[in-house]
Amino acid sequence: MTQKCPLETHKKKKVSIDKMPAKLDYLQSMSGLILALFISAHLFFEASIIFGFEAMYFITNLFEGYYFFGEKYPFIISILAGAIFFIFIVHAFIAIRKFPASYREYKIIKNHTSRMNHQDTSLWPIQAITGFMMFFLGSVHLYMMMSNPADIGPYASSDRIYSEWMWTLYLLLIFSVVSHAAIGAYRLCLKWGWFEGSNPKKSRPILRKTMYGIIIFYITMSLYSLSVYFMIGYNHSDNVGERYSPTQVTKETK
Repeated sequence: MTQKCPLETHKKKKVSIDKMPAKLDYLQSMSGLILALFISAHLFFEASIIFGFEAMYFITNLFEGYYFFGEKYPFIISILAGAIFFIFIVHAFIAIRKFPASYREYKIIKNHTSRMNHQDTSLWPIQAITGFMMFFLGSVHLYMMMSNPADIGPYASSDRIYSEWMWTLYLLLIFSVVSHAAIGAYRLCLKWGWFEGSNPKKSRPILRKTMYGIIIFYITMSLYSLSVYFMIGYNHSDNVGERYSPTQVTKETK
């Protein structure tokens, strides 16, 4: 009776591979991409106030469905905000598994980053810190959009920023969300090979410069729009609760 070679027996055994980490990594990437695209569009819509009351009022009516149904339905904003909130929570809980679970793990990552002295490696701690900030700041902002969808407009938004002191939250949110989204998009490009072309050594510095350019552009635009909302809220502080209408003629619109 012939004995089988142990090596042959080993080859016939099926090696079980846990695919869950890869699936979670893919889900994290796709949810992050959706959120980055949403943030890019959302900051542009918020900045419509730079072009005047009418521009911001138009955007508000657009998302309330006025130009599609002839009536305003603020609950549409609640639904959109709820969908983004769900993706936001999923992304956060998947990403948190990569955070250091102890001080010892934190020290290992810190020492590794210091020894590497690599630009792309150094971006991860920034993304981790901004992601931690966003978990709290972004949750508050999205909850407010879900629970008070009708309180969006030139006066309503400005009153919230100035009279309700929400400018502090939005100021922190601007820096954290822009940095996190831009760095995340850049890391996605490296991870999946997007826009690298045939020579990654040449394309990677271009992608990095693009990332920094996007951060500077969005932070500058968002800070400017926040200052506009702040000044409108300041001028409107004696009439808190009043809602803007295109037929109004006030000192802010003259």
